[in-house]
Amino acid sequence: MELDFEVVDLPETDHVEEGDEAPDFTRPLVNDEYWEDVALSDLLNDGPVLLVFTPMDGAFPTTYIWNELRERGVEEYGVQIAGVSISTPYEHKTTIEERDIQDFVGLFSDPQNGVAEQYGISHDLDGMAGVSEPRPAVFLVAADGTVEYAWVAEEWPNFPDYDAVEDALVGL
Repeated sequence: MELDFEVVDLPETDHVEEGDEAPDFTRPLVNDEYWEDVALSDLLNDGPVLLVFTPMDGAFPTTYIWNELRERGVEEYGVQIAGVSISTPYEHKTTIEERDIQDFVGLFSDPQNGVAEQYGISHDLDGMAGVSEPRPAVFLVAADGTVEYAWVAEEWPNFPDYDAVEDALVGL
């Protein structure tokens, strides 16, 4: 199967940076068994969180990002892995199963894309008035809420430097 797409530069964004306080939010957190409203701060009570923003479930960047993180075994670094996208809890349940990411803490469902707006990474979809999704981004948030590592896509498609993510996890 050949993918046919054009690389597009994304506009500059004033996103959350290393050293910033991570914006807190509450959204449905979906795992392989159920979902419930959970705040980021609740997760941070149990330790650091690798917060991974992806486009909607089923988009090829989302698939690649989750596959790569799973294959690298990032959950072995003792950090909670949580995703955020505009997909519904039902779509997240399918993604968790298909991507075999049951060891991650779960995927936050944010259909209105408000969390991405808080983090400064909202991306308006071309040709879809009023529809936005997060641009791919990774934030490593320490237990005290400080962002220790931040990566945000500057073009579409763009993927994290997974080695740099692992280095940040080791350094936490």
